[in-house]
Amino acid sequence: MQRLAARFASALAARLVKRWPGLYKALNNGGLGLVSFDMDRARSVFLRSFSFLSFAYAIINRTLIQAMSGEQVIHIIDLGWGDPKLWVPFIRGVANGPDGPPRLKFTFVGMSKESQERLQGRLVKEAKTLNIMQIEFNIVNAKLRELTLDMLKVNSGEAIALTSILGLHALLAEDDRVDARFGLHNNNNKKINQVKECKRMAEFLEMVRSIGPKVVLLVEQESDHNSTRLADRFVEGLHYYSALFDWIDLKFGGFSCTDRTRLEEMFGQEIEDIVAGEGLEREERHERYVKWAFRFTKAGFRPVRLWYETMDEAREMVEGCRLGGFKVVSQKGSLMICWHERPIYAVSAWTCFSS
Repeated sequence: MQRLAARFASALAARLVKRWPGLYKALNNGGLGLVSFDMDRARSVFLRSFSFLSFAYAIINRTLIQAMSGEQVIHIIDLGWGDPKLWVPFIRGVANGPDGPPRLKFTFVGMSKESQERLQGRLVKEAKTLNIMQIEFNIVNAKLRELTLDMLKVNSGEAIALTSILGLHALLAEDDRVDARFGLHNNNNKKINQVKECKRMAEFLEMVRSIGPKVVLLVEQESDHNSTRLADRFVEGLHYYSALFDWIDLKFGGFSCTDRTRLEEMFGQEIEDIVAGEGLEREERHERYVKWAFRFTKAGFRPVRLWYETMDEAREMVEGCRLGGFKVVSQKGSLMICWHERPIYAVSAWTCFSS
């Protein structure tokens, strides 16, 4: 808890220092280069250490393969994740279709050049091994908020699937009213649980719906850090990140090491964004699944059953991750990845109402 408390204290200090932009910039080395480099490495540690991602990957792959069964041209749009551990098993899964291997096209959005080259080389190698000679890449060097329909290069006859892992919430950033009074709502839960209108998100979901994806896979943090009130974000953040730091303690046994420091730095950056950021600069606007369900349904999507045989099978997959404390719960069309009793991530799948 001391490590977590230090991160929140640092975030509050950053909020105060931001009143003097010149000082804040100087304290952050005058630029974002070093921070960005450290965050890239921290994300790599997260992917390697958080073994529970293998469960989410397995569910995503099974759902995608089921949705794409019998398709000859498959177009996967990856909104910024780009992990070979997700896409190599997918390629293997579709290679043995009844009508032979399909033609594959991958669109990767917002990845660094180094990550793009590494991922592309890995997937090409796998495709050649499986005699899938027709594989195409569309690399989009743009942030999610800058993405346009033309950049996706969607062609007629393609079966489209879109995946977003821990990133779609960035589109909720907007110039909302600052209400930083450090006090809690006295109103009922109805007001707290209201879904805030967001023009950018609505336009993005409208664009996605216009290309008629067979399935949209979504993984998001199961927490609510999109309040305009600092107190609400602060308290919600304490509950959420205490679970993650508890996991880190179990993972690393209470000892300090480089990997642990990088993980805590990554989560610390998120905490600072939630506590110290306001307006468009605050992008860690996590929302609970019920709010995502409202947004997707309003945009013309309906939930798709995540593909696994039974909850018993899902639990067996969780146990296969070999990390005590995690469990999975089915909730209103989604699967919740929980640390003990606290939901941490929500996995869900969507398709257009007309599909």
